[in-house]
Amino acid sequence: MSLPWPPQLQDLKSDMRRDDDRDDATLIVVLDAAVDFVEEQRAGDFDFDGTSTTLPAPSPQLFLGTLRLAQRYFVRATTPDGLANMGELGSVRIPSSDVDIERLLGVGRFRRPLVG
Repeated sequence: MSLPWPPQLQDLKSDMRRDDDRDDATLIVVLDAAVDFVEEQRAGDFDFDGTSTTLPAPSPQLFLGTLRLAQRYFVRATTPDGLANMGELGSVRIPSSDVDIERLLGVGRFRRPLVG
């Protein structure tokens, strides 16, 4: 199964379970940045523009990873110091990278070795 690339604003809002348009402008910016990052990091691995006959279409895993990366960018923008207020529980540190997102995207330490 292949999903249409790139993910759209509605895909991101659905994954975030949001039905308002309050942060749409910011969400578009972070989604565009996430798509650019994924296309740059995985260039040559997937047919992002639908013109290759040899490369596979972006996988559902890559699609979901891109949405989750955009969400991380959005959350990090609201916590510039890396801490989130948890009310009575105090503050919690927001990690600068998420292993599950790197795994979904196949980047960082989850990138397969390249030859050539």
